[in-house]
Amino acid sequence: MNGSTGEFAGLTALVTGGASGIGLATAEMLTARGARVAVLDRAIDPGQAATSQRGGPAPFHADVTSDASVRSAVAASAAALGGIDILINNAGIGAAGSVESNDDEEWHRVLDVNVLGVVRTSRAALPHLRASVTRRGEAAIVNTCSIAATAGLPQRALYSASKGAVYALTLAMAADHVREHIRVNCVTPGTADTPWVARLLAAAPDPDAERAALVARQPMGRLVTAQEVAAAICYLASPAAGAVTGTGLAVDGGMAGLRLRPDA
Repeated sequence: MNGSTGEFAGLTALVTGGASGIGLATAEMLTARGARVAVLDRAIDPGQAATSQRGGPAPFHADVTSDASVRSAVAASAAALGGIDILINNAGIGAAGSVESNDDEEWHRVLDVNVLGVVRTSRAALPHLRASVTRRGEAAIVNTCSIAATAGLPQRALYSASKGAVYALTLAMAADHVREHIRVNCVTPGTADTPWVARLLAAAPDPDAERAALVARQPMGRLVTAQEVAAAICYLASPAAGAVTGTGLAVDGGMAGLRLRPDA
């Protein structure tokens, strides 16, 4: 199913960080459900043709740390798609360690991608989202946040600070734009089985033990899949969530809300 049928038929979506992991799963799911999709990612070759392949997402090179790059890619995406109805702010990077572990340069780098990247892309897309409201009555923004925004996790000080900012920014944006009929929500995944987590595990002194620890802290006893997070993003972006704004939807295997007794 693509292009003309499905719950997103006739809608257009832009996904940042869409070349891998949660972003790729989201772009593919939106496309399968009928949306016309553009993917923005710094991993995309700047010379790559920005056209859909067999009805798939159209790729655009963009670096979310550059306002000029973001504005250019958003404008090109809107032109290729015929507008932007949905924005998925998914681009982000990780960081490990306590508050002592990273120098100022690394703090600036991670916050620049994870927080200001959302700001830059949203700022560039808002005129197109307002035009979508004029056409169809509403538009939607979904930000990829994290359980790290609301739960104290060891050795994640910088990452948690960046995602806490994204969570607060989501609420502020929802308040700013609700009367414009632009809904703003976020997903807060637990540890997801993505390329970034694979790199994190590979860098650990004992990758098997680290993976077992990540699995054990989620009550369901496994990592979240990228497709499960993508499904939550698609719900928040869809017309079915027309009354949902200013919400963080947890996809974390019960990590945020469950307090299980130890096994006997």
